Amino acid sequence: MNSRLKLLSTAMLCSALVTQLTACGTIFYPERRGQISGQIDPGVAILNGIGLLIYIIPGLIAFGVDFATGAIYLPNGKYSVAPDTLQQAVDADGEVDTAMLQQILKQELGQDLPLANATQIKADSLSQQALLQRTGRG
Repeated sequence: MNSRLKLLSTAMLCSALVTQLTACGTIFYPERRGQISGQIDPGVAILNGIGLLIYIIPGLIAFGVDFATGAIYLPNGKYSVAPDTLQQAVDADGEVDTAMLQQILKQELGQDLPLANATQIKADSLSQQALLQRTGRG
């Protein structure tokens, strides 16, 4: 009986920690991933804060994940699409199929965007992406 109690308490502790290791913004708003800055979503911050009050380390990790992915930020009037969805428009060679991309954007955003003169810019790091966003190219 004692070993069952230990096993049950260990399972409950592990499940509680696993639920706190997942960041709220990343789970609730996957389409927000990839944002670099913006206004913080109070709902996500409060949920992460509750996790911080209950479990210190997992709460800090939840905040860290949401800030690192950008999911904690409110959309700032720009449209966003989840990176996994956009990956469907990239072929095996890493080239973007503009027709497929245009179809995905029309389906996700409800807008027909002209992509005839679109160019692909590859940014390998967050600092490069931030630089592209500041210069208006990203």
